[in-house]
Amino acid sequence: MRRTGHADLPLHTGTVPRWLADRMKTLGTLIIESLVLNFGKNEVLLRLSDPFWFQSFGAVLGMDWHSSGITTSVMYALKRGLNPRAKELGICVCGGRGTYSRNTPEELRFLSEATGLDGDSLIKASKLCAKVDNTAIQDGFQLYQHNFILTNSGEWCVVQQGMNTQAKTARRYHWCSLNFDRQKTDSYLNSPHTAIIGENKGEILNLADTKAHNTRSRILELSKDNPDKVVSEFSKISGYRQLEMPRHEDVRPEDVNLKRLGAVLATSYESNPKDFESLLLTPGLGPRTLQSLTLVSEVVYGTPSRFSDPARFSFAHGGKDGHPFPVPVKIYDETIRVMQESIEKAKLNYTDKSYCLRRLHRTAEEIENAFLPKANFYKTIEHEKAHSEEWGGRTVYE
Repeated sequence: MRRTGHADLPLHTGTVPRWLADRMKTLGTLIIESLVLNFGKNEVLLRLSDPFWFQSFGAVLGMDWHSSGITTSVMYALKRGLNPRAKELGICVCGGRGTYSRNTPEELRFLSEATGLDGDSLIKASKLCAKVDNTAIQDGFQLYQHNFILTNSGEWCVVQQGMNTQAKTARRYHWCSLNFDRQKTDSYLNSPHTAIIGENKGEILNLADTKAHNTRSRILELSKDNPDKVVSEFSKISGYRQLEMPRHEDVRPEDVNLKRLGAVLATSYESNPKDFESLLLTPGLGPRTLQSLTLVSEVVYGTPSRFSDPARFSFAHGGKDGHPFPVPVKIYDETIRVMQESIEKAKLNYTDKSYCLRRLHRTAEEIENAFLPKANFYKTIEHEKAHSEEWGGRTVYE
């Protein structure tokens, strides 16, 4: 198990409207299913444990591109979408926010009894991940959300989040069991995280760092009467990916790789839609839908280096708060329809649509590598807002 990294996020309040929550469930599940079909279940765990990919994934689903709410909304959408199909896809989401996080052990016990997995080991892993982030690392954030994503082969990842009420920030922590020696108890704190996502507030007390070895030893000596078992398993956190999101709600040019955005727009508006229309079997497929599908295809097929600017993925379906533009519901629904048909065709060994989605990603890369000029950021947003009514644009305020 490794902690793969972390993300710092401005603390936002509010709820996701039902019209968006249902679409997030559908499209999010389709993207995960596409990952399973193309790369396998373990790849899903690796993606979810990458803070940059996770943030990009949430943005392409139409959530606010940088807020703390992206964690709750994305994981809730996946739990609603994946769990009814757990036997089919081999992936299940346990836990959640508040009371649901405390139900994680019971959910894992139920799954272990139904599948024959080692429930005690899974529950121990869940508790240790929470204990490390809430106690071993005293960074001012108290956990209020714990998501445990499990495959039927027993591998898992954890996405959990803490809150600092004084600073009004949230920190998301990522873990992954892959390449982890579960026979060694100290592995739970030996370079454990895949990521921790939050805002850098200066120095913290981190008893899970290698340099804290002597300190931990002294703590153990002073705790002989009733030492916390977890303290004896502390070790190192290093080498994880760190994502720090800005405070401002609006999307700004400096938040986006404008060359990559330019490649997406060129793929959509300068190539011949009929080239993709014939493969997608979608008469009348327009450039705006291709724009969304290109960004979705990148979430499925892109390599880690392409997720360094999560804000770019908000140009697929906007954001519920209206940044960078209102959610174009008609385009969103068209994206869902094409993705559904693509996956159903792939299951029947008709791979044209799946190939086309991969081709969209490759075409955008080729255009990007051809030194295409950067996108005109403000003109792009102006174009989106000018067509917002036509595309069924909605925000949480409506």
